Amino acid sequence: MTSQTQQQPSEPTADSIQHDIEDISHFLLELDALKHVERRNYVTGGGRRENSAEHSWHLAMACWSIAEYFKLPLNHEQLLKMALIHDLGEIDAGDTYLYDTQRNDAHHAERDGIVRLQNECGNGIHNLTELWEEQETGVSAETQLIKAVDRLLPFLLNLKTEGGMWQAHEVTRSQVVATQAFIAKSFPEIHHWLAKQVAYATEQGWLIDR
Repeated sequence: MTSQTQQQPSEPTADSIQHDIEDISHFLLELDALKHVERRNYVTGGGRRENSAEHSWHLAMACWSIAEYFKLPLNHEQLLKMALIHDLGEIDAGDTYLYDTQRNDAHHAERDGIVRLQNECGNGIHNLTELWEEQETGVSAETQLIKAVDRLLPFLLNLKTEGGMWQAHEVTRSQVVATQAFIAKSFPEIHHWLAKQVAYATEQGWLIDR
């Protein structure tokens, strides 16, 4: 029997490694663009508005902390990855205001942005689009937590800034209640707390009472 010598993969050369680093650097700078996407909410202290990169970090940390605090049976790696890429599509699409009438169409533009990033040279995340689709349209326990916390965080910022964004855009109590309604099913305790805070914010005049 004639044996065949298995061909071994060639060692990377210095030139190929340099090319890889150039590609990786390109992708990292593409991600950096999320820092330039300004959101509507003010950071604590009210001195400036939050950007989407800050929100993504805050979302990931908040989801991680809540999952640990309540010992939720979740895949923490999946949870953190989805939280971190949650708003990546906004690099191309920009941030869409929560109460914007065109918000339902925003995910189409964001999806296109994710596909572009998936195909960028230097991207080492092979399942970027898959993860983004899960957090956007999925029903997993991880996705449900991300969606609930994504509503909770801007709500907290508005409470801390005495209705900063709410007052600037004349947001009503019923608008806030409607955007939080889905949380009642997945996290009733959080929803109950939010309902009490909505009542308080309305009493303070931070939300229009209608």
